[in-house]
Amino acid sequence: MDIPVGIIMGSQSDWPTMKEAAAILDELGVAYEARIVSAHRTPDRLWDYGKTAVERGLRVIIAGAGGAAHLPGMMASKTRLPVIGVPVQTRALSGVDSLYSILQMPKGYPVATMAIGAAGAANAGLMAAGILALSDPALAQRLDTWRQALSDSIPEEPRDE
Repeated sequence: MDIPVGIIMGSQSDWPTMKEAAAILDELGVAYEARIVSAHRTPDRLWDYGKTAVERGLRVIIAGAGGAAHLPGMMASKTRLPVIGVPVQTRALSGVDSLYSILQMPKGYPVATMAIGAAGAANAGLMAAGILALSDPALAQRLDTWRQALSDSIPEEPRDE
């Protein structure tokens, strides 16, 4: 089975955020794998994941991390695949530390950075689907349908809740 998207995160505590990317991919019918790959605690796992990603058939990697948030950038240094970074909200600095760590990549190692937290993870799923849809007309149609449904769900006039 072709698994085009890898969802990786620095720790189990990141899953409540990162499962939002998984939920979007599920909704769009895109296969993915989810793994815990810590830049600091499991560097050999990170190296292996990045070095084998292409040969294993991955086409996009979504990497979520909090705090120092080195995972997305380190993954970008180990693969030519597009890496989408999701800053996970932290208690200490509300995820701003994560955001800055992911945004500030040196030339040559780009990471597409999403918003902090669950909305960013959902958008990462949509971004990954959009990248894949460039060469998958059926997925492009499902993505168009999803976006139209979102637009249709917004009322034209305000109403009392």
